[in-house]
Amino acid sequence: MEDVTNSAFRTLCYKQGADLTFTEMVRVTNLAKGKKGELEKIEIPDSTPAEIQLAGSKISDYEKFLANFKPSNGFRGFNLNLGCPSPDLIRQGIGAAMIKRVTRVNEIVKVINRHGFECSLKLRLGLNNYEKEKGTYLNMIKNIDASFFAVHARTAKQNSDDPADFSVYAKCVDTGKQIVANGDIRTQKQILELKQIGLFGAMIGRAAIHHPEIFKELKID
Repeated sequence: MEDVTNSAFRTLCYKQGADLTFTEMVRVTNLAKGKKGELEKIEIPDSTPAEIQLAGSKISDYEKFLANFKPSNGFRGFNLNLGCPSPDLIRQGIGAAMIKRVTRVNEIVKVINRHGFECSLKLRLGLNNYEKEKGTYLNMIKNIDASFFAVHARTAKQNSDDPADFSVYAKCVDTGKQIVANGDIRTQKQILELKQIGLFGAMIGRAAIHHPEIFKELKID
């Protein structure tokens, strides 16, 4: 989360039970240009397990950035953000606008893998309800070989006041991929239900901002 998931916050969440953390989303174009502010956002200065979250669609930017990237001790891989609903990013064809760009996302994942790094995806159910009903998110999951898929169970048009649609997770699990639930997860009862469906894990975002102890409270054996 922008301006939230810095190193100190990630370490706090890890100490409170989070298994994996994520950096703020950064634009690969800026990383490829060597912009200091963006490079600082992806620094992992300690051993807290973290994935670096990226937004971008140009293969050349990924190649240029990865050619000089040196992983640190806590680095666990990259996460492609295909879920950001920001109108600015969507106008640029990135963030949630990339949910239907299976071929390009597949190319990006392969570039990252070729450089020796794991890559996960974070995605929404589509830009809008039409894309959701078409199963755009399922098409992405089925056709990409990522380490796991964090599925935010809303469309990009929806906001945090709209309830997350947990009914989509059974179809996601049926793809045979490792699925992580995201959106409106606040109780251990929900965690148990998601586990019964067959989900690999749960991602907590907004609920952890003021209550990082939530990871410890929701953890089950």
